[in-house]
Amino acid sequence: MDQGKIIVSQERFQLTLMRLCHQILENHIDLENLCLIGIQERGVFLAERLTDELTKMLKGQPFHYGVLDITFYRDDFRRRDVPIRASATHIDFLVENKDVILVDDVLYTGRTVHAAMAALQDFGRPRKIEMLCMVDRRFNRHFPIKADYHGIAVDALDDAYVKVNWKQKHGEDQVLLFAGKVD
Repeated sequence: MDQGKIIVSQERFQLTLMRLCHQILENHIDLENLCLIGIQERGVFLAERLTDELTKMLKGQPFHYGVLDITFYRDDFRRRDVPIRASATHIDFLVENKDVILVDDVLYTGRTVHAAMAALQDFGRPRKIEMLCMVDRRFNRHFPIKADYHGIAVDALDDAYVKVNWKQKHGEDQVLLFAGKVD
């Protein structure tokens, strides 16, 4: 298997996380109305890291954080040979009239974000929904969805694959680009 090319090293990864935190704070003065929601499964890694950094920066000033499982909202839910494994949703607040930032590791076709917006409606009607991702793969959107915040933009062919490795799961933070699909 191809080793993949490192396009974001561990050092740059940490700088990118900090930049994303600063961008969130620049755009969200009223933290009472801020909801950071990680999309299961890989978006949760990024959302947790952002939450940790924001909590340090804000010296414990509270904001809402949750985890959203989109399994039963996916448009390919019934089109698979093997059932999709559902995760848990942990949102103990209403998003009614709140500013929600959906968080995922890679934004590619927009289908995951579309499903997340549908799932989010079970928790109220947000005032505003924004999208944050570590990697914005700008080609081949299936829905008119864009990232409001992104760590890095990658313009790669459809058969290329972008993988985000997380310190808490893979032992090192980095973004890799592969020429073909990874097994």
